[in-house]
Amino acid sequence: MEKNKVGRPSVMTEAMISKLELLFSQGLSDREACLIADISTTALYDYCTANPDFAERKELLKDNPKIKAKLNIAEAIEAKDVDMSKWYLERKAKDEFSTKQEISGDITVKKLEDLL
Repeated sequence: MEKNKVGRPSVMTEAMISKLELLFSQGLSDREACLIADISTTALYDYCTANPDFAERKELLKDNPKIKAKLNIAEAIEAKDVDMSKWYLERKAKDEFSTKQEISGDITVKKLEDLL
């Protein structure tokens, strides 16, 4: 004899999980992905609690756009794009290549009223 399943069926089907993985791989937050997938964040969080492997994968997938951007930068530098190389060095080797100058030391700031 089969047992009757009581309650609402889970929204977390294989198709929904695939859809969410695609959205997370595009860098969307939990809230944004749930909005597009038309599920509650509670449903997602309950699923993550019950499936810690999925929760970990979800966080890793969110880094995908950042990884792609890094690879694009590396490819541009490899292709000898001088502007991209300068941009990269200005951000990653600031002490040597920054275009901004920093002032260090003691600075005294006076109010304009005190000078008059």
